[in-house]
Amino acid sequence: MTKARPTPLGTGGRGEQAIRDFVKEVAVPAELLHRAQAGDRQAFDELVRPHRSELLLHCYRMLGSLQDAEDAVQELLLSAWLGLAGFEGRSSLRTWLYRIATNRCLNHLRSAARTAAVTVPSAPLPEPTRLGEVLWLQPYPDALLDGVTDAAPGPEAQYETREAISLAFITAVQLLPPNQRAVLLLRDVLGYRAREVAGLLGLTEDAVNSALKRARATLQASRPAGSPPPPGSAAERALLDRFVEAFTVLDVDALVALMTDDAWVRMPPLPFEYRGSDALHRFFSVIRAGIGGVDRMVPVRANGQPAWGEYLRDRITGGLHLAGVIVVGLSGDRIHELTRFETVVAPYFGLPRTLAQW
Repeated sequence: MTKARPTPLGTGGRGEQAIRDFVKEVAVPAELLHRAQAGDRQAFDELVRPHRSELLLHCYRMLGSLQDAEDAVQELLLSAWLGLAGFEGRSSLRTWLYRIATNRCLNHLRSAARTAAVTVPSAPLPEPTRLGEVLWLQPYPDALLDGVTDAAPGPEAQYETREAISLAFITAVQLLPPNQRAVLLLRDVLGYRAREVAGLLGLTEDAVNSALKRARATLQASRPAGSPPPPGSAAERALLDRFVEAFTVLDVDALVALMTDDAWVRMPPLPFEYRGSDALHRFFSVIRAGIGGVDRMVPVRANGQPAWGEYLRDRITGGLHLAGVIVVGLSGDRIHELTRFETVVAPYFGLPRTLAQW
């Protein structure tokens, strides 16, 4: 049986207004929208291509997992394709896509009891400061940020792009209930007005404002005190050089000295989290006793932050194998957060599983 295709938007009324709004938003021929609504899949792909990168980033902020975000984008594109005939131009196409994306993510958060895979640590670890709540977390490669225009946060936006992609921000967002999460991202990151967010989520403006107030209070408590140095600056390079030098030999005293007094070490999906100089000293001491040091660190970038692939030498073959991906958060001239991810995220960064002997 042949699947019915979307029918063209009618001429006149809201249909023509939708076309005018769309043309104004992304400067493409109005004929492209007509073709897509007539069932031309290539035309549809051209319509949504300018928005795919930012929609992926939005879904990642909502879900904290790049894998889940990719799945959500595929689902929303299918929904948009099947529902394009119902696009009546009451909002821009971009906003319409954000409505679908946000509600897809909300459905995912409400319906799936996501449980991180249980991972057994390779060595006994010291008593943690606490057991973390955010285990379903992955880093976001900076290479994917290159395609995000982020050109149109509205006048209500409260976060700069760099902060709104940081791991500290993403981690804090994952602690919010689903509705608060959606409201905060739509209001304070994308800059939609309260009335627009209410329409996107099917809430009242009072409910949006109430959710936003609670979400802001939660995130404010987790914001780093200092600003990071500019990426690629001399100050950043100097700090990172000292970190790599200390980390490769696991010089515990030097590592702790580079970190703020209230710095965190996290290792999702392991729940163990360590905070503060004493806890970090114990943690790095145990790691040093277990592996001795790191044989090579391959630089990448994630979440707008410095990151590395961590390689250890195989004692039998002499080759290097990937042991994890490390992302650091900077505050002023020190490190306020170190997060280590498992090797499952390596393909997103082009990191090979093994390196030849060197």
